[in-house]
Amino acid sequence: MRFEDKTRARDHAWGALEWQNLGAYPFPVRGRIPNFRGARDAAARLLETPLLQQARRIKVNPDSPQRFVRAEALRRGIQVYVPTPRLAGGFMLLDPAAIAPDAIWKASARSNWERYAQPVPLEALPQMDLIVTGCVAVTASGKRAGKGAGYSDLEFAILRELGHAAVPVVTTVHDVQVVGDFPVDEHDQPLSMIVTPSRTIAVQHPLPAPAGIQWEILPPDALEAMPILASLRNRAGRGGGLGG
Repeated sequence: MRFEDKTRARDHAWGALEWQNLGAYPFPVRGRIPNFRGARDAAARLLETPLLQQARRIKVNPDSPQRFVRAEALRRGIQVYVPTPRLAGGFMLLDPAAIAPDAIWKASARSNWERYAQPVPLEALPQMDLIVTGCVAVTASGKRAGKGAGYSDLEFAILRELGHAAVPVVTTVHDVQVVGDFPVDEHDQPLSMIVTPSRTIAVQHPLPAPAGIQWEILPPDALEAMPILASLRNRAGRGGGLGG
């Protein structure tokens, strides 16, 4: 099924999870990156792919379905970089070398990052090997729709703005979140792999990766709400206002 826009694709995916009782805590699934039954299985499948087995540092979104990815990555000695909510505080590091094995599950929860995660200045962010992002709806051709706030795409753009090379972007979702097609914007990060509880979809020809932040499309209050953006713009010596 082809959708006219990402909003309709999201509504379909949220609805499918609700109608088939496939969602998992926290509820409601609608309005967020939804947790789903089988998220642990999808994470285990993802961790067995060559992309994850070769990774030493990854960025993972803070949402509930990817908690299993964060925990298993830490158990395997992978450094996990996480964004703070709404990027207000930039990024933090969950370092497996600093977390006791019996505390890994607790450390993988966003509510405990004040205790277990270390703030990382922009200039100290290393090149990632892989990015794991949360999605509401995806296509087998590598298109993604998040919950609509744009933070995941912005995090990708921030790394590119810092001069980091583009790396594969993967996600874990339920099978019903994989839809036919929908349009995307040029600043959307492309997916290289989609993993569900039952299958792994390797994207044959990922879409081009954004080269950096599209400053002109940021809302007027973005710099105030996210100091990390103001820091980046100052570093680049950019002036002028932001588009609405």
